[in-house]
Amino acid sequence: MNQYFSIINQRTLYTMIISVTVPYICYSKSIIYNIDLTLISIAIIFPLVFAIRGAFRRREKALEHLSKTKSALLAIEYSFMGSKMNDTEKAEGIQKTHAITDRLVEHLDGRTPEKNELNAAFQDLIDYMDNNTEAVGKSVKQKAYSFLQKVHEGIENTLAIHTHRTPISLKAYCKIFIYIFPLIYTPTIINKIGLENPEWLTYFVVILSEFILISLYNIQDDMEYPFDQQGLDDIRLDDFRAKK
Repeated sequence: MNQYFSIINQRTLYTMIISVTVPYICYSKSIIYNIDLTLISIAIIFPLVFAIRGAFRRREKALEHLSKTKSALLAIEYSFMGSKMNDTEKAEGIQKTHAITDRLVEHLDGRTPEKNELNAAFQDLIDYMDNNTEAVGKSVKQKAYSFLQKVHEGIENTLAIHTHRTPISLKAYCKIFIYIFPLIYTPTIINKIGLENPEWLTYFVVILSEFILISLYNIQDDMEYPFDQQGLDDIRLDDFRAKK
């Protein structure tokens, strides 16, 4: 059942309070008018859908970069396994490739906010190959460096997604209009439903409309940061560790 409540948070509570308060005031003060709500719908729905689509694309790009990073590290691991190194040296090299994805996962999910440990793991693998050139072999080392470039590119692209979000101004715009939507929407709904009909119909329509809008906003907010393991659509980071 938790999955059904994951989109409910403090913002949902605020909107529900507004959705109950505004109809009460409108009925008590007889505030009724009739305006075309098409423009208001466009003002909220269009940017909200745009933000959701942007967050989804960021998530898909993050999956792509993480997959490339893992596959490149596994290629380095296979290079070590096919080299002339003894079992101890191979195990040490493989352990250092695993450490890179381990530190990357820990940085993405927030356990290590700084990049120092990730950079250290990356440098540790480079130092290992430089200090064991004879055991690793020149051909294996060259292959490993070419794959290491892809690893670095994948990590940097993933970290860019991790750091930069969808436009903050657009999200702020959506949130503000969602909060003020009942102020504009409620008098028109009362006019359409009619004062002779039960008041609960107005409350129901306003609450439902506001709940849908804030739920879509919450979904977008969770999806645009898919690394914290809090949303239903978050990336399963453990799947991208280099360990087989």
